[in-house]
Amino acid sequence: MKFLHTMLRVKELERALDFFVNKLGLIETHRQDHPAGKFTLVFLATETGAPEVELTYNWDTHEEYTYGRNFGHLAFGVDNIYETCERLMKAGVTINRPPRDGHMAFVKSPDNQSIELLQIGSPLDPQSPWNEMENIGTW
Repeated sequence: MKFLHTMLRVKELERALDFFVNKLGLIETHRQDHPAGKFTLVFLATETGAPEVELTYNWDTHEEYTYGRNFGHLAFGVDNIYETCERLMKAGVTINRPPRDGHMAFVKSPDNQSIELLQIGSPLDPQSPWNEMENIGTW
């Protein structure tokens, strides 16, 4: 068995792509438009061949997507959690759970999906201002 992808429904495709590609740093691996079904699928990954995140955009839906506790979060390993969180903050992303421990942080996508960022390897030494920041909202 091989893990292939996780699907997330998004309300505004361009806003979701701005977050996942421009801010988080994923790459678009392929896209499928389905005019008969009125939806677009966009597949993203950390690198070609890696497991993917499938963004599903329904063209004409006015449905409100609810947030169930059955979906926890997506997790990505990062080379430097402090630099990653700083870059995201400068891009306007709220750090819901700051990396106080030098190991873990949480942010949310524009569609309110939780994204966990984990330091690859050993945790970094705690440093200011991260070790002093409070949690914001939920993750």
